[in-house]
Amino acid sequence: MAASENMAVIADGQGRTLSLRRLTVLDRLRLFKAAGPVLAENAPWFGMAVLAASVEAIDGVPVPLPSSEAQIEAAVVRLGEEGLSAVAEALEQRDASSIEQLAGNSRGTPT
Repeated sequence: MAASENMAVIADGQGRTLSLRRLTVLDRLRLFKAAGPVLAENAPWFGMAVLAASVEAIDGVPVPLPSSEAQIEAAVVRLGEEGLSAVAEALEQRDASSIEQLAGNSRGTPT
């Protein structure tokens, strides 16, 4: 299996360095399994789980993809508000950039 694609390295409000991974389809499938059928349908809860699962390392220390509800919750607690906010902002910027490219409206495109 190929290693996940490293997306970005960001800093959170606590000064920690967070390395992010792009979740693969298999990663997301495993995250659904870890969350279980009820929590996987709870959009706010699962959204936080995706943010936590998107962190590949904290200050250079690898963070494995959570494989249970308890591991997801532990990752959320470890990241806290500052970490989750930084990850959300980075993913939002990445998604906005992807949308611009798909639409052909990336910076430098003549209008």
